[in-house]
Amino acid sequence: MTRDPRFDLLFEPVRIGPKTARNRFFQVPHCTGMGRWWPTPSAVSRGIKAEGGWAVVCTEQCDIHPTGNVLRQVRLWDEQDIPPLARTAERIHAHGSLAGIELVHNGYKMANFESREIPFAPSARPVYGILPVTARAMDKSDIRAVRRWHRQAALNARKAGFDIVYVYAGHDLALPMHFLARRHNHRTDEYGGSLENRARLLRELIEDTHEAVGDTCAVALRIAVDELLGTDGITSGGEGREVVEMLAELPDLWDVNISAWENDSLTARFGDEGFQERYTGFVKSLTTKPVVGVGRYTSPDRMVDLVRKKVLDFIGAARPSIADPFLPKKIEEGRPEDIRECIGCNICVSGNNLAHPMRCTQNPTMSEEWRRDWHPERLPARTRDEKILVVGAGPAGLEAARALGQRGYRVSLAEAGRNLGGRVGREARLPGLATWGRVQDWRVGQLGKLPNVEIYRESRLTADDVLAAECTVVAIATGARWRADGVGRHHSFPLAGLDRMPVMTPDDVMDDAALPRGPVVVYDDDHYYMGGVIAEKLRRARLAVTLVTPESMVSAFTQYTLEQARIQARLIELGVTILTATELVGLHAGEAEIACAYTGRTRRIAAAAAVLVTMQTPDDALFHDLAARGDALSAVGIRKLVRIGDALAPGIIAAAVWSGHRFARELDLPESDAVGFRRENVALAAI
Repeated sequence: MTRDPRFDLLFEPVRIGPKTARNRFFQVPHCTGMGRWWPTPSAVSRGIKAEGGWAVVCTEQCDIHPTGNVLRQVRLWDEQDIPPLARTAERIHAHGSLAGIELVHNGYKMANFESREIPFAPSARPVYGILPVTARAMDKSDIRAVRRWHRQAALNARKAGFDIVYVYAGHDLALPMHFLARRHNHRTDEYGGSLENRARLLRELIEDTHEAVGDTCAVALRIAVDELLGTDGITSGGEGREVVEMLAELPDLWDVNISAWENDSLTARFGDEGFQERYTGFVKSLTTKPVVGVGRYTSPDRMVDLVRKKVLDFIGAARPSIADPFLPKKIEEGRPEDIRECIGCNICVSGNNLAHPMRCTQNPTMSEEWRRDWHPERLPARTRDEKILVVGAGPAGLEAARALGQRGYRVSLAEAGRNLGGRVGREARLPGLATWGRVQDWRVGQLGKLPNVEIYRESRLTADDVLAAECTVVAIATGARWRADGVGRHHSFPLAGLDRMPVMTPDDVMDDAALPRGPVVVYDDDHYYMGGVIAEKLRRARLAVTLVTPESMVSAFTQYTLEQARIQARLIELGVTILTATELVGLHAGEAEIACAYTGRTRRIAAAAAVLVTMQTPDDALFHDLAARGDALSAVGIRKLVRIGDALAPGIIAAAVWSGHRFARELDLPESDAVGFRRENVALAAI
């Protein structure tokens, strides 16, 4: 296939200072959850992006000194830290891309528990969050030291092979931004007061970096031009614009976004593709230097429009480059329909926040490129002539059938219902989750290209049906159902009074079961998105809704996906009554009995029905029926029977997709007790 001429503009080279990017696709700095602890997996993952066509591939933030250290990301304190970063640059260069590094001092944002150095800030203040640590006010010698450390880090970055060196003033995470912000900077010297003074350190760092490495490296500025705080923060109509005007021609590249991280990486539940344009779209009009911006862009038509309208020179991406590292290559090769579009769920972000290698709902190979040798586009060819039956076309079944088909196996995919997608299709109809349907849409589209995969809809199979299917391998991907008895994290036994009022589950709500006329209690003991979206759906149906949760906040896990505050705010704005640190302990006619999670004190609230969002149980009856017929399986030539996805263990959609992919990848590997992936161990130091 050949590239659509409409997209030629995206493949023009663009000059960035002394460097030239081969096209307009730019992977902006983003975390991987691997950082300094897993340098080789991280390097290989970045290299895959370069192979996939991203002209610029950047690291995550790289701290430059022990006074501002981030445990879960990379560092460049001195030359000892060059080798791991050099490996990243080498992997990026191997495919003809430019390597960028984002240097940072985190100021008051980090408590420095590793180094035990006292944090500092423009003015004294407690460190970010609830940690009992105070950042001291910087004096002039501290400012000179930061400039010196940044300059040395830039020189070491060049030694490591990087082409673009960042000065970072974004996300309310970096010291230069803390100087810019009036709420952080209360100084009265030449680094405080007026905007020109507050921007002084930022200007000096850009100039220092140019002087140190600007002859051979491009100098980029990453800056938040709006903090969505109104007059309490930097705004695109105020000081954000003024800073761009002030420094317009100083950096070689402007990387513009909004702050804080939860605004920049807004989930699809709260923002559409291109949501940042209203804040960042002015920057290109103020500078002749190239501008990169983000907005969860996956549509090549939208990308071309941004360049033509002179909004951006580069299409920046973090999450879309994770969902599909080969997004540029697919556009270049004339197959944009093959792009695995980011769904904006931020499960990737949770990897960094939980300090583990990140995962992706759409891309099950993320973080497994080196560990398991999983390439996002290439799978090993089949090793034997087998026919495989996959029962259930939810996320696990669809991914298993797709990957097995790509490997060359003959696959039959049987789905009990008319629609493919399983839980994905049902959940995508819930408020704000429409983009989640891309999980099924992409896989169904890919399956349509595989003549060796047959799909049977409205085919609810029995054990006898499976035995008659003339297959050698059977994968049960029949999903899971929500429990209707309240058993979950806080309750090991069913709730009292289940027969005293109508009780529903998320499955009932998604199946459009008849809703009660009176007030509804939603009991959320799951703590991810489901409780919140069910409460929102019911409230939008004009029911009186009380959300009860044993946690101290609504949808507590979504702190890690950067959306918890928005979820709680939306429910409050909709008029949902929220009772946190509260357990549902019993049901009565017209009332729900609740208890304080700390004291156990009980009281009753009005309720005509309860929706229990506690836990799911596998829908695995077919598996157990087949497993009990071992001799019959052997007699018809079935050598392997497995469960995958939620039928094995209910979890998040990303886990189900990964489970299906792993099954397809490892189908023909021998059983082994060995660890199933490569590990990178830290070398012991001499003592």
